Amino acid sequence: MDDDGYAVHYSEVARGTPVIGSDGVQVGTIDKILDNYRERIFDGIIVKSEEGERRFVDAPEVARTAERAVTLTITAAQVAELPLERSRPSLFRRR
Repeated sequence: MDDDGYAVHYSEVARGTPVIGSDGVQVGTIDKILDNYRERIFDGIIVKSEEGERRFVDAPEVARTAERAVTLTITAAQVAELPLERSRPSLFRRR
């Protein structure tokens, strides 16, 4: 993605926003934003692939949250090796 827009706080990223690996390959879209609400600490994201698989990406692997895309510090191949989603609280459920 050439222009992902302005950087935004993780809590402002919308469900369905594209997620891009460090190699420039779209790995899916945002399904959930995870945080420790009480301490306001970003925990990570759940990425939904085109096939419908949901994978947890830990916060340190998220390089940038922006208006039109979330960019990771890991490649698409590395995302494919991440574990499938566990049941976790979601920022979207509280809205």
